[in-house]
Amino acid sequence: MPQTVFNRYEKKYLMPAPVYHSLREKLAPYMQEDAYGLHTICNIYYDTPDSALIRRSIEKPAYKEKLRLRSYGIPDLDTKVFLEIKKKYHKIVNKRRIQLSLSEAYKYVEQGIRPQEKNQILQEIDFFLFRYPLSRSLYLAYDRLALYGKEDVGFRVTFDMNIRSRRTRMGLEEGDHGALLLPEDYYLMETKVMGTTPLWFSRILSELSVYPVSFSKYGNIYKNERDAWNLEQFMVHRTENRNEIRRINVC
Repeated sequence: MPQTVFNRYEKKYLMPAPVYHSLREKLAPYMQEDAYGLHTICNIYYDTPDSALIRRSIEKPAYKEKLRLRSYGIPDLDTKVFLEIKKKYHKIVNKRRIQLSLSEAYKYVEQGIRPQEKNQILQEIDFFLFRYPLSRSLYLAYDRLALYGKEDVGFRVTFDMNIRSRRTRMGLEEGDHGALLLPEDYYLMETKVMGTTPLWFSRILSELSVYPVSFSKYGNIYKNERDAWNLEQFMVHRTENRNEIRRINVC
C-alpha cells in the first residue's frame, strides 16, 4: 500500500481573472505547468455529527486536523484514491495519506473493515477513526492548474477554480457537480514550499499587490451555509483602484 508524506508551508491568495492573467504572464519565465494540466480534484470530508472538526478548524487553533478522501477525476469503485489526514501546526502543513481503492476506502472509514496491510499512516488513521465518530459531511471539488519552478522543482503554485460542493449524494463516484462558492472569474492560488519563497516570486506578488488571505474551502462553505461568511472581505484586489489595494485581515 503506497504511503505519501508531505511537510511544507502553504499560503493562499484570492484574485480575480485580470490579476490571475497578469500573474501567469509574469510567472512564465520562472515556472511551468506540470504534466497533469488542468484537472479536477474531488474530495469527501468526514466530520462528526455536530461538525466538531470544521468548527474547531475555523477557530484557528495552533493545531488542527481533518480526514478526507480524495480522487483525481471522477472514480469508480475500483479506482485508486487517497485517504488523507491533513494536519496543521503553527503554519506547517503535514499531509499523510495512503492509496487504496474507493470501495476499500469506504469499507474502512464507514464500516470499520480495515485493510490487511500494516504501516504507520494506517495506525494514525485507526486512531483518528477511534477518536471521532465520523461520517460523510461534505463533497468538495475544484479544477486545478499546477505549476512548478524551472530551477527549484520543489516550489509549487496551484490555481483552483470553480470550487463547488454538495451535501447530498456525497460519493466520489456520483459526479463532480455542486454549488459554486466563488464567482466563476475568481481564482484561489496556493503556494507550497519546503523552505523560503523565492525572491523573484515575492517581487512579482508585490508588483501586482497580491497578498495572502486565510481561506479554508470547507470552512467557508460551512460558514456560508450559516450566513456567517462575506465574500467581500476576501476580495483583496480592486481592479478599478489598484493604488488603494491593501491586505485584509480575515477574522
